[in-house]
Amino acid sequence: MANPMTANAHSGAGSPGGRRAGGALESEILAVLRQAAPQALTPGEVRTALGGALSYSTVVTTLSRLHDKDVLTRTPLGRAFAYAPADDEPGLAARKMRHVLENEPDREAVLSRFVDDLAAGDEQLLRRLLGADLDPGQ
Repeated sequence: MANPMTANAHSGAGSPGGRRAGGALESEILAVLRQAAPQALTPGEVRTALGGALSYSTVVTTLSRLHDKDVLTRTPLGRAFAYAPADDEPGLAARKMRHVLENEPDREAVLSRFVDDLAAGDEQLLRRLLGADLDPGQ
């Protein structure tokens, strides 16, 4: 029997051993779920959308990990769960940024460095979003 990782058309064919790069399967599954949104999909439906070459347990494990990371929501559906993205792409990116910040002991240093490293246009946008443009002394 063929290895499901190498048989899948979505696998990282150019990577050593035919394995996906880290996070690639999660990204593929998120793309499938975003395309189906707002409908939630079962692991079997996700597996089918990915071409059916992955094992059911691989899909379930990946969906469960994404749920544990708060990237997906899940609702009971029969004997399985149906999964959907917890947020749109900008919302998921914001969650990742917030998670990184929450795990750093010196939040002020991290935020300061983040702002210092922003391109000028992004810094201006952030200041506008935070309301700093209301204070002419800023």
